[in-house]
Parts: sequence; C-alpha cells; structure tokens
Amino acid sequence: MKPAAFDHHAPADVGEAVAMLADLGEDAKVIAGGQSLVPMLALRLAVPEHLVDLRRTAGLRGVAEHGPADGRDGVLRVGACTTQTAIERSAEAARAVPLLARATPLIGHFQIRNRGTVGGSLAHADAAAEYPAVALALGALLHARSPRGARTVPADRFFTGMWTTDLADDELLTAVDFPVWRGRRGFAIEEFARRGGDFAIAGAAVAVELDAADRVRRCGIGLFGLGATPLRAAAAEEAATGTAVADVTADEVGRAAVAGLDAVPADLHASADHRRHVGAAVTARAWRRAVREAAHA
Repeated sequence: MKPAAFDHHAPADVGEAVAMLADLGEDAKVIAGGQSLVPMLALRLAVPEHLVDLRRTAGLRGVAEHGPADGRDGVLRVGACTTQTAIERSAEAARAVPLLARATPLIGHFQIRNRGTVGGSLAHADAAAEYPAVALALGALLHARSPRGARTVPADRFFTGMWTTDLADDELLTAVDFPVWRGRRGFAIEEFARRGGDFAIAGAAVAVELDAADRVRRCGIGLFGLGATPLRAAAAEEAATGTAVADVTADEVGRAAVAGLDAVPADLHASADHRRHVGAAVTARAWRRAVREAAHA
C-alpha cells in the first residue's frame, strides 16, 4: 500500500514551522526522521492532508552542555531533530549523560538510528521505546514552541496516553534538556527483546547517585514496555532514596518497580504476568549495574 496524497511543507525555521501548524490545524503531521510516521503513512494508519517536514528547519539540531548554574548540575541540551546516530557518536553526550548514550544502540538498527531523531522518539511516545524511559529516569525537561510562545514540560507530565503527549496541535518540540548528574553516580539500561532491534517486551533505565556515606542520595527508574505509556517507578525510587545502599537489594527494587502496575499489556509476544516478571528482573539487573558504577565513581 502507498500513502494517501498529501501536501508537503518545508519550513525554514521554527517560527515558520509553528505558524504552519497553527494554520493547518489537526490536518497536519510533523515529520522529522520519519521512522515511525512513514510506516504508518504507508499502511494508511495515518492519513494527514499536510506534512510539515523539519529536515531543513534551522535551529533544531545540536548537542551542547549548559551549566552548572543556580546550584544545579547543568544540562545537556539536545535539539529535537538531532539524529540518534549523532547521539551515539557524541563524546559529549557519553560523558555528560551516559544513560542517554547507552540507550541509543538499543534503538532498532543503525539504519533506523541514522534517520530517527531524539525529538521524534519522544514526541511519538511509544511506551516500548528507550528514550522516553531515559527522559523519565533523569527528570528531563522538554521545550516546545507555538504561536503563543515557548514553554517547558517536565518529562513526568509529557506522556499522557498511548502515543499521545502534552503537546498541542500547534506546538513543536524544539529541544530536550537532560540533567547532568555529577558526583558518585551510576547508570544502566536493561531490556529484554526476542531479537536484537525489536521493541522490548520490558525494559528499565536506572540512574543512581550515592553520597559520601554510601546512602542513595537520589535515583531515577524509567520503565518501558509495561504500560500504555512510559512509566516512572516513583514508589521504588522513594523507598530507596535516603537508604544505605547496602540495605537496598536489587530484587526488592525490581519488585517495587512493577508492584501496582494495573495496565500491563498482553499480546502475542508476552502475557501481562510475563511482562511483570521480566520487568522486575531487568530493573533489578539495571539497579545492580548502576549501583556498582556509582560505588566506584
């Protein structure tokens, strides 16, 4: 099957892009790398009248560290149209936000990463994707523009439902700030998929910071493949924070992370119970690796 006919638009800058979205309304779709949208167009699961193509839109690419400032550790700002391959090859990303860099090779295959973008993955909001879980675990901030101006949305308010976000029809995701954790910190991402490059049956992204007394100063746990949206394991994080790391067992963290999940999907790949079991196991494995790294930082 081929896509239905549509009008193609190529805005030169962000201002022109958001003006187009406001003018075209709900009949328009934004396309960046197209790794999610193009298959949907081909199958006519999406039939927009207009495509707003961001490939040549200025000001939406790049990786740069900002800060620290105002008592905060600083952020790595990533333009929304920065490709996943650019993150994979970025020494700055690997140093400043290791969890983002480590998640990237797990995304599809290199051909997909060559075209897929950071903002596209986040705006598509697939519950089984890696980047949304990383954004939740680290407490990322997502920047959006519309004709009404700019606003910032915390990651834990950005994902609102299956493949839906807090973005309005005339808003464009322009950049993402990933906090730079410093000090004794460790990061790990673990997932289980039937084949390399497949979407994960379940996965977890974990960030841990220890204080000088080996207590968990802060931690973040993002889950994917375990609900209609990417999830943050807030109860597990709260239970671990402030506790001596030696008193926190990885298996307990894994069990706490999946406890209370009431909308775990079941399909031909796995039952809901199997996904919960796998989710607990990969969370425990990621916790062990992150804590080990933090202890030796």
